[in-house]
Amino acid sequence: MKFNTAAPIYQQVVADLKKKIVNGTIHPGDKLPSGRDLAVEYKINPNTSSRVYAQLEDEGITYTKRGIGTFVSDDENIVNHLKIEMATALLTYFKTNMHELGYSDEDIIDLIRREKSC
Repeated sequence: MKFNTAAPIYQQVVADLKKKIVNGTIHPGDKLPSGRDLAVEYKINPNTSSRVYAQLEDEGITYTKRGIGTFVSDDENIVNHLKIEMATALLTYFKTNMHELGYSDEDIIDLIRREKSC
């Protein structure tokens, strides 16, 4: 993963893991890598991986079984909510940028329909 300087690294890793959960690369109930293994995988400091897991747990996306590891929540509602939340954020970003370019909502819809038919 290539990091950008616009956001803290831990937030970028959290976003990447959320994306993997939403797109099915990581499934509900799956055990996540240990903090050390996550640090190696993303080439980050182990303290950063601890912060990543703390953030995911605070949001209810993961839970930790002491001595066993960190797991993705089995609650499908959490995954569905996460999917909607991420899609809404992308749409808001897209819509805001299109409005800044001078497009109305109707123009945006027309562009999407034209692109879809191509």
